[in-house]
Amino acid sequence: MLTPLRRQLPLFSSDTGFAARSAAFYAALFILSGIVLPFFPLWLEAKGIDAALIGVILAAPQVVRFFAIPLVTAHVDRRDAPRGTIVTLSALAAVGYALVASVEGSIAILCAYALTSFASTPVMPLLEAYTLRGLGARGRAYGPVRLWGSVAFIVGLFGAGFAADMLSPRNLIWLIVAASAAALVMAVNLAAVSTGEAEPAAMPRAPKRLLRDRAFLIVAVSAGLTQASHAVYYGFSALDWRQAGLDGTAIAALWALGVIAEIILFALSTRLPAFLTPSMLLTVGGAGAVLRWTVMAFDPPVAMLPLLQLLHAMSFGMTYLGALFFTHRHAPPGQAATAQGYLAVVLGVTAAFATGISGWLYGAFGDKAYAAMALVAIVGCAYGAVADHAARRVAGGTA
Repeated sequence: MLTPLRRQLPLFSSDTGFAARSAAFYAALFILSGIVLPFFPLWLEAKGIDAALIGVILAAPQVVRFFAIPLVTAHVDRRDAPRGTIVTLSALAAVGYALVASVEGSIAILCAYALTSFASTPVMPLLEAYTLRGLGARGRAYGPVRLWGSVAFIVGLFGAGFAADMLSPRNLIWLIVAASAAALVMAVNLAAVSTGEAEPAAMPRAPKRLLRDRAFLIVAVSAGLTQASHAVYYGFSALDWRQAGLDGTAIAALWALGVIAEIILFALSTRLPAFLTPSMLLTVGGAGAVLRWTVMAFDPPVAMLPLLQLLHAMSFGMTYLGALFFTHRHAPPGQAATAQGYLAVVLGVTAAFATGISGWLYGAFGDKAYAAMALVAIVGCAYGAVADHAARRVAGGTA
């Protein structure tokens, strides 16, 4: 099913350069994410921005990516230049975060963050296409490389958690600036993607094939809705838990627990049972999201939060892997970056809508906002089931 992705090899064996450098860049990016996701909203609140406008600002990357990602990924596929583009975008993102830190006022922050997002949002789909191409040609597994990003996310979480207890929230932005600079260093360190294959520069392009592929569109919508259902969690769990009396370290620990579950899934991704096809991963992931957000809507006791965080392996991890592997298989020749870009755009559109209304939902209903996220996840799960049924019918039981 996932060949050559299923082949399990240790990260540091023969031909380690590409895998190790890719893992290092994943790590740098996810340290940055580990700071931005839970603690950027705290900085925005400290700047005097209300919950509704925080939701709008947090939605900016999802809106911008709709334009940025197709433009950049198409350029990369035409030029076959993923590494150079990643380095350039990483440099622009580092400058952008410094600009966010320097401006004052909600509108100025929104504009600066949107500009930064134009550079930062295409990096991940480019990295996914770059890594899958390079690892596939080398017979290397994706999961053992990608999991270092999740490990680093925990480092970012705890580093920011400790900082949140010691620093004024208004100074947290400088951690983000420093992390973006570190990501730039790791981008420069990336190995060449050349595999000895002729990545078909002269091959006929089919940029719109996936847009007419019903199976791909169903998978993308399924993943988009399930991932979008995390909007309230990403935007307001840190605020909610802090109001419940948890300190920055405890908040980081709860986020880290979810990521640890995700890491275990990635580590075992080459050993998943055969029935967990990409479309089935989407279905199971959606079901996990429904359970997670339904319970969160009823203001569970703090003692239950660790158990709910373990569901992150399903709600995020399985959904992520299912969509990624499906898209990798369905990418037309010479369109790997574009295919991942299409997926990222669908994820961005759904996430933008969910993130944009999450501030209003949380401001109006508090924890009950998670009920709306559960409804979104139900639809995502249903689309995953449709994709799985269609894949089994067409392929005789495989996806």
